[in-house]
Amino acid sequence: MRFEEYAIAGELKRSLGEFGYQKPTDIQFRAIPSILKGEDVLAIAQTGTGKTAAFAIPVLQLIHQQKKDRQAPFLRAIILAPTHELARQIHEVFQQLGKYSKVISLCLTGGVDQAPQIAALKKGVDVLIATPGRMFDLISQGFIKPDKVGILVLDEADHMLDLGFIKDIQDLTRLLPRKRQTLFFSATIDAAIKKVAYSLVHNPIRIQISPKNPVAKNIDHRVAFIGMDEKRFFLERLVHENPDSRIIAFVRTIVRAERVVAAMSRVGIEAQSIHREKEEADRMQVMENFKLGKVKLLIATDISARGIDIPNVDFVINYDLPEQAQNYVHRVGRTGRGKEKGLAISFCSPGEKPVLEEIESFLQKPILVLEIHPEDYRETLQMALDPNEDWKSLLKEAEEGEKGGKKTRKDSSNKKKARKKGK
Repeated sequence: MRFEEYAIAGELKRSLGEFGYQKPTDIQFRAIPSILKGEDVLAIAQTGTGKTAAFAIPVLQLIHQQKKDRQAPFLRAIILAPTHELARQIHEVFQQLGKYSKVISLCLTGGVDQAPQIAALKKGVDVLIATPGRMFDLISQGFIKPDKVGILVLDEADHMLDLGFIKDIQDLTRLLPRKRQTLFFSATIDAAIKKVAYSLVHNPIRIQISPKNPVAKNIDHRVAFIGMDEKRFFLERLVHENPDSRIIAFVRTIVRAERVVAAMSRVGIEAQSIHREKEEADRMQVMENFKLGKVKLLIATDISARGIDIPNVDFVINYDLPEQAQNYVHRVGRTGRGKEKGLAISFCSPGEKPVLEEIESFLQKPILVLEIHPEDYRETLQMALDPNEDWKSLLKEAEEGEKGGKKTRKDSSNKKKARKKGK
């Protein structure tokens, strides 16, 4: 079945065609009809399978249909996302697919001036895509009135629970009408998530795509065994051998992210980082640079893993293996999205082998080893070393930076609090 055969408005079909939506993915095929009928949905599907469009298309259709009489906009749907990046990505989909419809949407996140957001709310919006913090700020100030909201969407719900947003979600549901439609989308599910989900939805249609395979099939997985202090040389080589490729490298900490950016800069490779310590405007600019191809190498922490929805990401590099096995799924889901092919390579140091075993257990299959011949290993180190650079000192400096990371983050946090008080 093609989208042109769906019972949706011509305005939506027009935008779907313009943005290359021809046939629905599995999650879209199974979710859209139920949502259009007004049913609650509990959907579990891997990252990169088209979950956003699976709820964006029917939500746009339902609200567009309600607005045929050209009545003034009022808040009809709230979509909650765990991170700023994901909220903006969802909003972009709503803007693209709703460009010819009567639906007005707004993205609401913290870290930026709230005055333009308040002005937009006063003009009227139909769909609010938000992170919990800023949304509750504006609810408490009286600028958001959720008493007429008919649709609540929780996207990446598992990550929202990981970040401790369960109380925010429960507080919000107390402000919403009892009779509403709730859509619960998640990439993973366990007993805790299931308990929360069933406390929010009513007689839901349960949809689970590829439950035995949490990662999309079109991602090729490899692991390379590399010493912790030698990873940057292999990242450098990979970038040089693939100069036109978009690459995302995930690291565990903010300090490591900045160290890898600096290490790449010293060998003439431009990279930019994205993590929670960056100001909102800086994070937005980094994402835009990567999206436009101005920067080919993005260094990210796990907090950004689910909000990066950039087409044609060729490689995801697990520069550091994630602390939690399920985060591997969200990291590698940045490549191989939709029908694209992707490659995920993990740099595994000797000390990370237990983590690798946990990831393989979670995936229920081994990750193929990318064998590196000893001579190639030595050659990579020799090619990367700058004769004018005392790289052992640099590595020692990086280790000292790791130890001082907690102090750096604390100082940064105090500065932010001081700025807020100053406002």
